[in-house]
Amino acid sequence: MKMKYLLGSLLMAVLGAAIALFAYTKIVDRPAATQSKETRLAERNADALLTSLSMQEGQIDFTYAAEMTVHGVVHVRTKSMVSPQASNPFWEYFYGDRYTPRPREVKGYGSGVIISEDGYIITNDHVIDDAENVEVRLNDKRVFEAKIIGKDPSTDIALLKIEAKGLPYIKYGDSDKLRLGEWVLAVGNPFSTSELDLTSTVTAGIV
Repeated sequence: MKMKYLLGSLLMAVLGAAIALFAYTKIVDRPAATQSKETRLAERNADALLTSLSMQEGQIDFTYAAEMTVHGVVHVRTKSMVSPQASNPFWEYFYGDRYTPRPREVKGYGSGVIISEDGYIITNDHVIDDAENVEVRLNDKRVFEAKIIGKDPSTDIALLKIEAKGLPYIKYGDSDKLRLGEWVLAVGNPFSTSELDLTSTVTAGIV
């Protein structure tokens, strides 16, 4: 079980790296038409952006890449009913039905990534495994009921769908372009309730 969660975490980390790579590519790459119109300005802007990404007052700056991705990362919340363990004849004999184990509700939490403007979302399989209800909360606080489209326990990946249009989504980056030693970001939305709001978390790492 721990190995499956570890593999799932690694897969989501790779996905986070792809997201960060996409954000980095969006920052650096410029449309040819724009460059042809204002070549000098584009060159100055590119230099400024690269400087902002690589070094600001001697420190690496991830703010632009983070801002490019946080709205495409969602909070996933699940509910399921867990059957009780075998009843205890001793307690039943003395106390009757008052101590008969009953099904209990279990809640699960995790992050997901919007991959299309019409509401397809990738998350971990272990987050939604055996869930009877799946709820998705966007970064703008909107909440949707989600349908499980498919899942693969072997890779710990699941696909969800919410009924929404025009969503901010994240395109896949090319992991083959990543180089050993490069910085990557893992963006998450792990916990979001009325009492505690831990959204838009960003963790940096090195490939």
